[in-house]
Amino acid sequence: MLLFGRFFVFLCDILCIKTRITINQLDIYSLIMKKLKATMMGLAAAATLFCACNNAQKTTEPALTKSGINPADFDTLVAVAYDAEAGKFVNNPDEAKEVKLYTLTNANGMEVCITNFGGRIVSIMVPNRDGKFVDVACGFDKIENYFPWNYETDFGCSVGRYANRINAGEYTYEGQKVTLDKNNNGVASLHGGYTGWQYQVYDVVEATDQSLTLQRISPDGDNRFPGKVDVKVKFELTDDNAIVINYDGTADAPTVLNMTNHTYFNLSGDLNNTIKESLLTINADNYTPADDNLIPTGEIRPVANTAFDFRTAKAIGTNFADGNKELESVGGGYDHNWVLNTKGNQNEVAVTMTDPRSGIKLEMFTNEPGVQCYTANFQDGTRPGKGGIMYKKHSAICLESQKFPDAPNKYTLPGWELCNPFVTPEKPYHSYCKYAFSVEK
Repeated sequence: MLLFGRFFVFLCDILCIKTRITINQLDIYSLIMKKLKATMMGLAAAATLFCACNNAQKTTEPALTKSGINPADFDTLVAVAYDAEAGKFVNNPDEAKEVKLYTLTNANGMEVCITNFGGRIVSIMVPNRDGKFVDVACGFDKIENYFPWNYETDFGCSVGRYANRINAGEYTYEGQKVTLDKNNNGVASLHGGYTGWQYQVYDVVEATDQSLTLQRISPDGDNRFPGKVDVKVKFELTDDNAIVINYDGTADAPTVLNMTNHTYFNLSGDLNNTIKESLLTINADNYTPADDNLIPTGEIRPVANTAFDFRTAKAIGTNFADGNKELESVGGGYDHNWVLNTKGNQNEVAVTMTDPRSGIKLEMFTNEPGVQCYTANFQDGTRPGKGGIMYKKHSAICLESQKFPDAPNKYTLPGWELCNPFVTPEKPYHSYCKYAFSVEK
């Protein structure tokens, strides 16, 4: 625009020279040309300013994920520590590591967002029966809400070293007693201790359009666990709409490893809903009853004629209001371990969940002997989730592949033979879990 104005003025000047005009006419003409020139220069400047502002506006608009998350809201540096004397979590800036959000997308448009803070699945966008993509994972849309000084939550995380509970925070290996922090109401070690891996920043080994590989090098004495451990967690989004998670680890001394994913699933298509109407099938004839502290008694008990019988599909909330003592003791829902009939066969379906409201179906496969089903019994509507949704009681279900709870103390019991959690320099760790999504019309 500026060049056009200058060219126009130059052209008029040439015409003036070549035209026979009187002095008075030239004076008038010069005055007109000065005014015109000033006007054109002003218009050109205005146009330039408009274009600059418009371009600036375009560059500042955030590129959101399909789930509506701004990846920039996950860019930070953090290191979580626990001040035992003060009894609170703190940030340790001297040890801070970079945190980001990573987005996986497949050929069908399915999207999975993961942050390396805690190796957490933040959102899962899958199509419902109408072809509309909906989010089926509870979580937060800003990284600070995952920090334990704001909210202590396991949303979507990769748990380690030891998922679930170890009774009294201790176990014995070859005559050597190991004592851990009792971060679960003073009676057990839960999910790896106060600063378990759900609160640690995983290093990013490789990130592609459909996979993310994370690494955690845990030093000897991390949360009082013995041995240095090197673990990789690989998430893969397949083109048949499955999330495949492989956990692989080594240790330089005998220790325990039992990792799992703690995604809170809600297949209804609206995270405002509960999962009580969702239909659940668990391929298990038995479960492990537990005491009031959720420590298994060691018994392997049949599910037949109990609230734990999901061998055929039934609504998750069917027995919530029955006054069942085992359900009431954990907040009026499930937080229990089922003994899978699959017995480590990762090609056989372990759990199936469908929702009649959306038509979305989830099948879980694992090489682990158990699955912990937790129905968000203590969500109370005070945590602002994605899109401002306040997650309420029974807003989701976690399907956690695992060795049975307290396996370091009970793996030699009858029925616990597949639950040896010990890793040594000669015996590496491997665990597999797949969440496969589809639609029932």
